[in-house]
Amino acid sequence: MKAAKREFVLDGLDCSNCAKKIENGVKSIDGVDGCDVNFAASTITVSAGGKDEQWMKDEVAKKVKTIDPHVTVRSKHDKKTGGDVYLKKLRMMMARLAAGAILAAIAYFVHAGAVLEFLLFFASYLIIGGDIAARAAKNIVRGQVFDEHFLMALATIGAFIIHQYPEGVAVMLFYQIGELFQGAAVNRSRKSISALLDIRPEYANLKTEEGITAVSPQEVKAGQVIVVNPGERIPLDGKVLSGSSMVDTSALTGESVPKKAAPGQDVMAGFMNQNGVLHIETSKGYEDSAVSKILDLVENAGSRKAKTENFITKFAKYYTPAVVIVAVLLAFLPPLLVPSAALSDWVYRALIFLVISCPCALVVSIPLGFFGGIGAASKAGVLVKGSNYLEALNQVAYAVFDKTGTLTKGNFAVTDIKPAEGFTKDRLLYSAALAEIHSNHPIAASIREAYGKPLAAEKIDDYEEIPGHGIRAKAGGSTILAGNKKLMEKEQIAFSKGEDAGTVVYIAIDQQYAGAIVIADEIKEDAKQAIASLKALGVKRTMMLTGDSKQTGEAVGRALGIDDVYAELLPEDKVQRIEELEAKLSPNEKLMFVGDGINDTPVLARADIGVAMGALGSDAAVEAADVVLMTDQPSKTAEAIRIARRTRRIVWQNIGFALGVKIIFLLLGALGFATMWEAVFSDVGVTLIAVANAMRVMRVKIG
Repeated sequence: MKAAKREFVLDGLDCSNCAKKIENGVKSIDGVDGCDVNFAASTITVSAGGKDEQWMKDEVAKKVKTIDPHVTVRSKHDKKTGGDVYLKKLRMMMARLAAGAILAAIAYFVHAGAVLEFLLFFASYLIIGGDIAARAAKNIVRGQVFDEHFLMALATIGAFIIHQYPEGVAVMLFYQIGELFQGAAVNRSRKSISALLDIRPEYANLKTEEGITAVSPQEVKAGQVIVVNPGERIPLDGKVLSGSSMVDTSALTGESVPKKAAPGQDVMAGFMNQNGVLHIETSKGYEDSAVSKILDLVENAGSRKAKTENFITKFAKYYTPAVVIVAVLLAFLPPLLVPSAALSDWVYRALIFLVISCPCALVVSIPLGFFGGIGAASKAGVLVKGSNYLEALNQVAYAVFDKTGTLTKGNFAVTDIKPAEGFTKDRLLYSAALAEIHSNHPIAASIREAYGKPLAAEKIDDYEEIPGHGIRAKAGGSTILAGNKKLMEKEQIAFSKGEDAGTVVYIAIDQQYAGAIVIADEIKEDAKQAIASLKALGVKRTMMLTGDSKQTGEAVGRALGIDDVYAELLPEDKVQRIEELEAKLSPNEKLMFVGDGINDTPVLARADIGVAMGALGSDAAVEAADVVLMTDQPSKTAEAIRIARRTRRIVWQNIGFALGVKIIFLLLGALGFATMWEAVFSDVGVTLIAVANAMRVMRVKIG
């Protein structure tokens, strides 16, 4: 039985270590097949064969309660618990910290004897950090020793053992305050990312015989009519039946200039209607709509982690135990080896060492940095399906493009009709249009449009598409061949090769060459800019793979400044060419392929980074791709690389800053120049600065 998969929200999750513990804990539940916690998105995805959603939610909630009581579990479609609960918890924590601080101040300033002083400081410690010590003890019992709770409990209890009561209490107080700030920073970061993706429609105005009813978008089926008023977001993909308006497409495409929606035009879910009433016939259900796919892609992108994220997770796993071992050696080796070394002095240094060692700054800020980068790309109209692909975009050395629909508009028009001897233009065009009657290729559509008269499909007795060649059709007792020169050569038909700039469709009737139809395509406005921008970003080679004729491909390549053009390729030839190119890459270089059609699906899947056109591209191409361009603008590839590089720069700033500060303070602590106060800054302060820096990733200009 296929495992049922459900996603839940973890409200109150602001600890990256807790996220890992929750993931491991839920995986251990009997009946659960798999689990993935996305800390940046604060979600948990659970797979359990034969189990319903309620069972999963109950089991996950029970397990989460034992690991982190502050975290609550809810279904994605449930509304978040009101802010009053959060404020109540916040007030309780602040009251605790205030009471503990007052008690500690009394103990510090009122000298009431050693025993009473200890009791006052210890009571203050329990009020402020008793929950941290208790959580550390529980984790030790479960075998989960090395985390921030263990480090803080060990350091502060150690301070009490060596009679440093004020510092033990102070460290726990500032740690708890830092945790409050860190939680607020993480939540603010998440809200900023959510704001970028605030495109989920809340309702749809469904038109029925009884009138117009506001319903959930999930209830509307394909083929039904919805009404979108000014100021409302279009809830489902469809075609405008009546009305006209300007629509803001920036939420999906990143384009700030509104576009006109008129009868007959396609519109997508997530567009904002600005000034007119639109009646729209839906073409897809909500689950298949553009807005649903975008939200699903972005929200699940965190499950595909970048190498840097995986490295930091592994680093933290080994780093913390290593620091604890070093701290133990620091505490006891010098007193054993150096006669003048005082045990209490070196134990104090070791405790400072422990406080500094917590890797929170890295394990919190780095997932937020990558998730913010994915959100920023989405705001610019570029969907990246995982942080691993976002990171890979930094290494693009070869940028390879399909031609039709990718660099050119795919708006074909017949520019010349060249009948062979014995045939007329009308007969040639009619035969070609009849042969192409069942094809949905833009070239076929342009031929039918040029013919301009009704065609009877029942006249076709037999029809066959020959991939990479063309079409064979039987009509009225004649066999019509329509395709490229490969088709003529394959059928051994003598024909005259044209030197026309454009796509040439050769026609043969009953194995006799009947003539050629020349079709021209228009280059996209930003295609030249796309190639120039990629070269400016340091991409080594730009290439074009096309099934079109060599002369057409080379003409487009020259116009755009593309380095290499490979023409007259079948789908399997494109895959082979991609494999040949990838073999030339060094280990740190990646190949990016950009395409739009269903015939590009194998290449998109084979390339290191497959980029699909999302607006006009086929569903198969979008599904196979790693990156989707919602505007069908090739220049967005350069934008994606720029955002990827900005994300990497900020992530590595955080890594360098966090490790640099920690190394400095670890050395100062070991040499006796740092106190517990500096240690707390090194832990909490660095985390807050790193999280704030990670939030900069989301600042992206739209236009």
